[in-house]
Amino acid sequence: MALLERVSTLVRANINDLVDKAEDPEKMIKQVILDMQNQLLQVKTQVAISIADQHVLDKKLSESEESGRQWMRRAEMAVDKKDDTLARAAVERSMSYQSTAESFKQQVEDQKTQVENLKGALLKLQQKLVEAQSKSDMLIAQHRRSRALNKANEAGLNMGESSNAAAFDRMKTKVRHTEATAQAKSELLADNVDDKFAAMEKQDEIDRLLNDLKAKRKAG
Repeated sequence: MALLERVSTLVRANINDLVDKAEDPEKMIKQVILDMQNQLLQVKTQVAISIADQHVLDKKLSESEESGRQWMRRAEMAVDKKDDTLARAAVERSMSYQSTAESFKQQVEDQKTQVENLKGALLKLQQKLVEAQSKSDMLIAQHRRSRALNKANEAGLNMGESSNAAAFDRMKTKVRHTEATAQAKSELLADNVDDKFAAMEKQDEIDRLLNDLKAKRKAG
């Protein structure tokens, strides 16, 4: 049915792709959510109608089956009365109701399948709507950041002439050189401090071992 096809299209839709391809992502996101809400309302209505139809079919099925049983009981009664003509008519009527019941039984099964499909579509659409709503603020913010960054980059490209760019590159190189020199000095200082502590710890260990040796010799 067309409703399920529209729901399936919305469920399969990738929100991120839609935003990337849209000229106005914010407008696209709001429209997608609005479409989902409208389809959700339609599916809910259709589920309620389908369930009501299923109840009607169930009732007609039960009535047909009961009528078939009732006419079969009448046929038995006619047989007991030795009235074959009436019994034959009752059996024929019972068979008619049984045939009708079989038809309703198939309709009931088909209706149950449709109800389950609609319920499944409703659940998927609800999940997709929650996902879209939770992502909408994030995607809109992300789009705005991207747009602001693009504008900043464009402004940077349009600023100054080649001489300005060259001066900026020289300044950047100088800054990097200064940072590298400072880093090297820091590493040398760190190595010097580590060496001093290592020597100190070595002397402490030597003193400890020597004192242990003296104590053992004295005890001996």
